[in-house]
Amino acid sequence: MMYRSIFAATALMTLAVTPANAAPCRGSKGKFVKCPDAAPAKPVNCKDAKGKFAKCGTTGAKPVR
Repeated sequence: MMYRSIFAATALMTLAVTPANAAPCRGSKGKFVKCPDAAPAKPVNCKDAKGKFAKCGTTGAKPVR
């Protein structure tokens, strides 16, 4: 008898927590869609002392914001 009540309480707690963990996303029409991943990191561009694009890591190249 006691095992049933413990099992029932655990099952109810699990069901109550599950919707709170879900992160639903809605599309432009209000329908549920898959949530997009985090925005991809922008590639870093670098410029040399003359203002021309250069490969990052070369001497005198500084990142552009």
